[in-house]
Amino acid sequence: MLRDQYPALARYTYLNTATYGLVSLRGRAAMVGHLDRRDEFACGDFLSWFDDLDRLRAKLGRLVGAQAADIAFAPNAATPLSLLLNGLAWEPGDEILTLENEFPNQLYFPALLANRGVKFIEAPWDTLQDQVTARTRLIVASQVSYSTGFRPRLETLDRRNSLLYVDATQCLGALTFDWAAVRPDLLAVNAYKWMLAPNGAAFYAVAATLRAQLAPQVVGWRSHFDWRNVNNLHAAAPIFAESAEKYEGGMVDFPSLYALEAAVDTFFELGPENVERYVLSLNETLRSALRQIDGVTLYSDEFPATGPTPITSVHFAGQDAGELSRRLKAEHNILTSARCGRLRLSPHFYNDENDIDRLLAAL
Repeated sequence: MLRDQYPALARYTYLNTATYGLVSLRGRAAMVGHLDRRDEFACGDFLSWFDDLDRLRAKLGRLVGAQAADIAFAPNAATPLSLLLNGLAWEPGDEILTLENEFPNQLYFPALLANRGVKFIEAPWDTLQDQVTARTRLIVASQVSYSTGFRPRLETLDRRNSLLYVDATQCLGALTFDWAAVRPDLLAVNAYKWMLAPNGAAFYAVAATLRAQLAPQVVGWRSHFDWRNVNNLHAAAPIFAESAEKYEGGMVDFPSLYALEAAVDTFFELGPENVERYVLSLNETLRSALRQIDGVTLYSDEFPATGPTPITSVHFAGQDAGELSRRLKAEHNILTSARCGRLRLSPHFYNDENDIDRLLAAL
């Protein structure tokens, strides 16, 4: 059974993928396999590990609708955002536009550009379009909100001449991503949530048009386009490749990336569209049941403009969400989260209706 790949499910009712995804036995085996290989060949085959990464780039490109050359690896989603914000030539009066209640990544770093005269604007989705002006240089948004599950219809946004940065950490793996429809300039994904990989496995896709103007911010031995010629490494200023790999600079977290590839293979075997249908259906089953409880308010009912989302955010009248989450864990081995005064529930494809029934019984 698929659930057998995730041993924690035998002990817990896990409805907390928006915090951490569970790594499968298959992913763990991929990590151990890499470490065994290091012992077997004494790392003498290390260049072939990068061939494996190129294979993963192609798979990730296929998953999001991009090209292998667009994909770069990072330890987290903050890295590509920092690359973008540090790498652009800002001018006084430029504006960065983002949604209200965004993830702190999107709120913290842009504020540091204030000393360059860059204006930082937060707006609710229903007025975001009105805030896009000729001075808007960059729009920064999550594909799905970490706190509420709100899913803005980014494909409908007329961004004029501004760049678009999308963080899909809170949806990719549960939902499909349509690169052609959304048209991001940079898409970032930290894969330890819905992509079910360990920490350290993150990736981003950089459109070719942005790569042509965005200089690398990390420079290391892999910055030169001919870095695989390790017997005669380049000994001058690097000549950068055209692919997004030029942004990596140095070594990457190989064990975690092998586990990520195992997860990606599982997604393709199940079918990303099938996973999306299942996760959305399971959430709708959960929401329908929660609506029958007195004093319950669903975020998706309060804000019906949200698109289909893998996160169910619910407020219980007279209840402290943090205390409720704590009791569900302590008394019933049900793992959830509390965000912004609401209980956040985030089932993935390894969940089923029995998990929902156990939650409802505990509530």
